[in-house]
Amino acid sequence: MKVTFKIWRQENVNSKGELKTYETDGINEEMSFLEALDHLNESLVLKNEKVIAFEHDCREGICGQCGVVINGRAHGPHDNTTTCQLHMRSFKEGDTIIVEPFRAGSFPIIKDLVVDRSAFDRIIEQGGYITAKTGTAPEANSILISKGISDSSMDAAACIGCGACVATCKNASAVLFTSAKINHLNKLPQGKQEEHQRTLDMVFQMDLEQFGSCTFTGACEVECPAGITISNISEMNARYFKAKLFS
Repeated sequence: MKVTFKIWRQENVNSKGELKTYETDGINEEMSFLEALDHLNESLVLKNEKVIAFEHDCREGICGQCGVVINGRAHGPHDNTTTCQLHMRSFKEGDTIIVEPFRAGSFPIIKDLVVDRSAFDRIIEQGGYITAKTGTAPEANSILISKGISDSSMDAAACIGCGACVATCKNASAVLFTSAKINHLNKLPQGKQEEHQRTLDMVFQMDLEQFGSCTFTGACEVECPAGITISNISEMNARYFKAKLFS
């Protein structure tokens, strides 16, 4: 299988980047997208050219590190799929595939397709955890939680922090990520004690990181590989106003 990659190359945040074209042969349709990039890098090594920098870790759709924009869509052409779960059978012989980094002012480019998403880490540091000492695992029925609440909390907790929501939002907003991280803890009894301060602190940090505002277009929901819904944003807003009343 032969395809043409047009890949964004940029040495660092201060350098001017450009799309560079690579004619690539020997691609197997069963390769994952990242394996195809590995194949391309191997050919670049043989030519004594600089390899393409891109992020990856688990390659199982869990860690959220692999995100890139493929032909204009975060993570590629399929819904609820991370870049590492995308396979080359999704493309045809002779296709041109444009690969760019996630673009947002709060995600500065480190090199090529690698961006700095540490802004997400700083939001988490402001309350994306509980401080209650839990000790050993309690007996399952010692804390009664309805199935609806536990399911809703787990749905929000599925966020892998990849940044696709930011990259696809026309405002580069991080409210889907932040709302998921707030809601999955605030729904549960263990997170109730700090819910107001957690909400205020994490939203404040999100604004401090200069992410854009949300205009509720729903683009973030479409591109989220974990299927996080924008209902989380509405819930976070309600929690935020409540927290302001009690602060």
